[in-house]
Amino acid sequence: MYQDKILTCRECGEEFTFTASEQEFYAEKGFTNEPGRCPSCRVARKHQRNSGRGYGAQREMFPATCAACGVETQVPFRPTGERPVYCRDCYAQKNRVV
Repeated sequence: MYQDKILTCRECGEEFTFTASEQEFYAEKGFTNEPGRCPSCRVARKHQRNSGRGYGAQREMFPATCAACGVETQVPFRPTGERPVYCRDCYAQKNRVV
């Protein structure tokens, strides 16, 4: 049903093959657009988007006092004082699914 297609990468201008199996995968996932970038440019773009995040990257943490137990903790967002902030243990206890 599907046949390999030759596409041109919009990033580097090189031609790449959009294989029949990739087209089938795209169709199964409901993707309607063909890829605009070659596999190496897709990987580079994904790496660029994820730089500063992920494995080994440190998130900026902010000091806070737990609203339940009063312990000093750090959270990955700047507390505004409008809503309660919980330490990891109290948050887990509060959001436990029974």
